[in-house]
Amino acid sequence: MPLRIAFDLDGVLADMESELVRQAEAVFGEAMTRRLQEGGIANANGAAALPERKADPDSGSRIAAEKIADTTPPLLKLKMTSRQQRKLWHHVETIENFWETLEELEPGVIRQVAGLASDRRWEIIFLTKRPESAGATAQVQTQRWLESKGFKLPSVFVVQGSRGRIAAALGLDIVIDDRPENCLDVVVDSKARAILVWREDESLLPVAARRLGIGVVKSVGECLDILEQIDAPERDQPGVMDRVLRLLGLKEPASA
Repeated sequence: MPLRIAFDLDGVLADMESELVRQAEAVFGEAMTRRLQEGGIANANGAAALPERKADPDSGSRIAAEKIADTTPPLLKLKMTSRQQRKLWHHVETIENFWETLEELEPGVIRQVAGLASDRRWEIIFLTKRPESAGATAQVQTQRWLESKGFKLPSVFVVQGSRGRIAAALGLDIVIDDRPENCLDVVVDSKARAILVWREDESLLPVAARRLGIGVVKSVGECLDILEQIDAPERDQPGVMDRVLRLLGLKEPASA
């Protein structure tokens, strides 16, 4: 039976944050964006396993902040108030086919995913949490972007809510994400294995990640090497999965 694998797009394959920084400069100016960046870098991917963004003190602002968090990808490089986030996203909504302007985080990796999926008969889906922009729908823009990078006929789901419940509903085997909280959802709410792409300093890795059975890699390229070993012809022989777990830095399978 082929492996069923989901890749989160933003932060794993697509460099959304760099483009948003450029758009923030158009909205707020270079000096203000630099200050927002410095605040975001200081707080992004810190020691907390589930980083939170503080809401404004009044209830209306809290509700607005929660709505933004539910419908947009998290912003790590820009430490912004809910009002600033709304202003930035409203600007993005006016840009024709914004989601087709992004670059790959690892050049050529999407073509590599496509090649392996074809050779190994993997079933690949791409998950993203993207608001709409002018032009085609976020799903269609994303499909066209993936095709332009070398992945033909991509399956794209623009999703909200727990990644674990999505993994359970779709019967996924593996979910690759760059957010510890999404990986936690996967191991708690599904039988899928979560792999966290952690490009930051290892000392900042949430301490609970490995304890909860979340595999950790430094790049998608490294992840693909491990997936190839998982899907090797001898994968059902004794000891093979133990070797794969060691590659992921785990001692035992994930458990809820």
